[in-house]
Amino acid sequence: MNDRPAPVDEVQIDVGTGRIIGDLVVPEAATGVVVFAHGSGSSRHSSRNRRVAATLHDDDLATLLIDLLTAEEEQVDLRTRELRFDIELLATRVAAAMDWLRQDERTQQLPVGLFGASTGAAAALVAAARRPDTVGAIVSRGGRPDLAGSVLAEVRAPTLLIVGGRDRMVLDLNRTAEAVMVADVEVVVVPGATHLFEEPGALEQVARLASGHFSRHLRSLR
Repeated sequence: MNDRPAPVDEVQIDVGTGRIIGDLVVPEAATGVVVFAHGSGSSRHSSRNRRVAATLHDDDLATLLIDLLTAEEEQVDLRTRELRFDIELLATRVAAAMDWLRQDERTQQLPVGLFGASTGAAAALVAAARRPDTVGAIVSRGGRPDLAGSVLAEVRAPTLLIVGGRDRMVLDLNRTAEAVMVADVEVVVVPGATHLFEEPGALEQVARLASGHFSRHLRSLR
């Protein structure tokens, strides 16, 4: 663990139709880097994702929190609410972020993990299926893996699906996804937690589980 907080660097990633913005944090002794794919209607400023990212930093894991839509697309989505559910589009943005990490000198040697929340989990899983040689581990928080469809069976990275015990519908969807996936996959239930993990200690448990999963799998790839 590094006691001195690493700086936050704003980065821009070209996606052809514009640029998406990300916040990159690379601890001095980083052993891996995790891309965060947020859920519908959220952004890289998500307080929940940032709290999880802080725990990863403490455990020497770099993070890239990204906005999955360009500024122009965000304006369209505010009116239509359609792009936030376009899993195909969002997955291409997660893949673009991974490609960018492979080019940046600060992260190009680090194993890559993906953290997805809500619909962002589906985007992360689809992106992982398309970059099987890049993704070393996946964590989903209250995710909708069902939205990845048949691509679920193509995911190869070890996957941790974290769901609140009181989030019954999403828990059922995650159990179904677990049965479909051929990768090393586990569903972990946080007792008493609802979809947003707002209960005392719930998000901290998510952060500990995620950090343990990434640390275990990404460090083994170095």
